[in-house]
Amino acid sequence: MLDKIAKHFDFQQRALGLRAYRAEVIASNIANADTPYYKAVDFDLGAALKSAEAAQRRLALAATDARHLSGRAAGASANGAELQYRSAVQPSVDGNTVDMDVERGAFTDNAMKYQATLTFLNRRIAGLNDAIKGGQ
Repeated sequence: MLDKIAKHFDFQQRALGLRAYRAEVIASNIANADTPYYKAVDFDLGAALKSAEAAQRRLALAATDARHLSGRAAGASANGAELQYRSAVQPSVDGNTVDMDVERGAFTDNAMKYQATLTFLNRRIAGLNDAIKGGQ
């Protein structure tokens, strides 16, 4: 019974995890805005969600020794998000590709979507709670 409820929330849980990771990536870009030769990075959230979903469906290899390989392809991250360099809108003299306007916009958009996902989850939980209690 509990596994069915957990499966019901699995996609939103992965989405929240990836949104939190994206917030960290964007915050890192903002923190390094004045670092010479720093290259801004980001990842495609849709592709990362699809990759994480596909990884969950695959059968994982059993690792009985710490020296066993993980079985993931080279360059793939554990959460399905592959960081890519963001192209510079306006290159700076010191080689830094962070554009604060782009980063602020991306951070705000990500934060709003993170909050929307939380609201969606809260309403689903409230609906399940009402169903369990037998409420209307």
